[in-house]
Amino acid sequence: MGVAEDREAPDGTVVGVGNSVSGGGFHAPVVQTGTFSGGVHTYYGPQEPSGLPPVADWPQVDRADPIAFGVRRTRRIGDEPPLPPYVTRDGDAVLEERVRTAARSGGLVLVTGEPLSGKSRTAWAAMRTTLPVTTRFLGPGAGTDLRGLPAVLRGRGEDRCVIWLDELEGHLGEHGLTPALLAELVRLRVPVIATMSDGAYDAHRFGGQARARVLVGIDPVELSRAWTAEEQERLREASEDRRLGDAYHWSEDSGIAAFLAVGPELWDEWWWARRPNAHPHGHLLVRVAMDLARCGTDDTAVPSSLLRELCALYEPEAAQTAQEPFADALAWASEVRHGVTGMLVPGEESDTWRSFASLHRDAVSRPDAPPVPLGLWLRALEVVQEDPELTELVVECAQSELERVADGRPEVGLVLGRMYEATGEAQHAEDWFRHSADAGGVEAAGIVGRALANRGQVVPAITYLERAAEAGDADARTDLVLLLADRAVYWLDRLGDSGDEGAQGVADMLRALVKTPPDTVKE
Repeated sequence: MGVAEDREAPDGTVVGVGNSVSGGGFHAPVVQTGTFSGGVHTYYGPQEPSGLPPVADWPQVDRADPIAFGVRRTRRIGDEPPLPPYVTRDGDAVLEERVRTAARSGGLVLVTGEPLSGKSRTAWAAMRTTLPVTTRFLGPGAGTDLRGLPAVLRGRGEDRCVIWLDELEGHLGEHGLTPALLAELVRLRVPVIATMSDGAYDAHRFGGQARARVLVGIDPVELSRAWTAEEQERLREASEDRRLGDAYHWSEDSGIAAFLAVGPELWDEWWWARRPNAHPHGHLLVRVAMDLARCGTDDTAVPSSLLRELCALYEPEAAQTAQEPFADALAWASEVRHGVTGMLVPGEESDTWRSFASLHRDAVSRPDAPPVPLGLWLRALEVVQEDPELTELVVECAQSELERVADGRPEVGLVLGRMYEATGEAQHAEDWFRHSADAGGVEAAGIVGRALANRGQVVPAITYLERAAEAGDADARTDLVLLLADRAVYWLDRLGDSGDEGAQGVADMLRALVKTPPDTVKE
């Protein structure tokens, strides 16, 4: 299958080292270590002369938390592990062999690639797969003074060690990883596993900087944001994890690793933008696009004017949109984040938009996601009315989402009836109209009453029409008057047949008023 699990530290142990500057002041090195839940305990205090903790305090590599050291978190739908299973990339065999070589002889193993191509996850997987679980792990923060590292390592005893430098450019310079320090680590047979974006690698390797010397002679393992057919097949095989399944089906041109990593960031930014002092209008535009996709319109892009119009279906949120001009809201919602995508993605036609796929997949998966307004289901059907397959999909989504919550809710039955009516499924439509009417729905009662009357089922028709008429439905009142007059004509005609001459005159008078031919009303 090409899938390997990343394991979390049972107690969440991490070790990180670094210096920090805030408010113009320099602070002593900070050591992050210990057991924690939901965060990292930070201790300020005396350190070794080098500023680095002794090797005995470094965690074993299988107890280090990848997310704490640069691997981006992914969507978390339920109680799954923080990261989905790792899916093997085509270059992993080469990468793992280089890590094995560095573990024997020391040296730098570098993974480069576009932003959000999965560099950190791939490098971490190679380290975890290749090195013994008892290997001691150090992941210093950017800017950490590494000059004392050889002295610390010389006191390690029999411990194997690995140095993790995510985003290597933050660790270069005279106090960081230099050619001399790297040579010493080779002598000590300590591997350094690092990542670097293509842009940072180009700038440092070919930019004429002194820092480039540490990269000379290093052959990076290059990672592409685009996955090969073989990689995508391995992803498909791993799609039992819903996050990977969504990435396989929905990632499009953004890249699979980007889909997994950017999704949580977009959702968080979108969710917090709902506040009145943030981007309430932009938040609502994105929500409309998300909800259209949840209704089954898939990747159908719609005009921005329609997104703006549909905001009116959302109350009380729509009341806050006046605080943010529409042009500003649309610009915010469509702004490209992380060099990958906006929350709204442009369609093929000018000024048309749809939501980034991970957003509506999150909305489908999260139990706390706000529901789709009932009125939007009918508008979604209008959006896809020229596409029979998508029309069928919208109806199927409505069945899945609405039928299970329809009991006792006449408004839900009414929407389902309208959807089946629009797709020509007359019997399903009538069933749901009657479901709505029987639950107290006024509009549905009028619809059912008229349908029964047209079929000559006068007695039940009167029952439904009277209910709607009593609730104030003017059309139902008109229909009821005509139906009762027709019924009166019918019985007056029968009375006339029995010899009552007065009854026939009254029947003729009523017939003239309602223009009803004799004997057209059935029992």
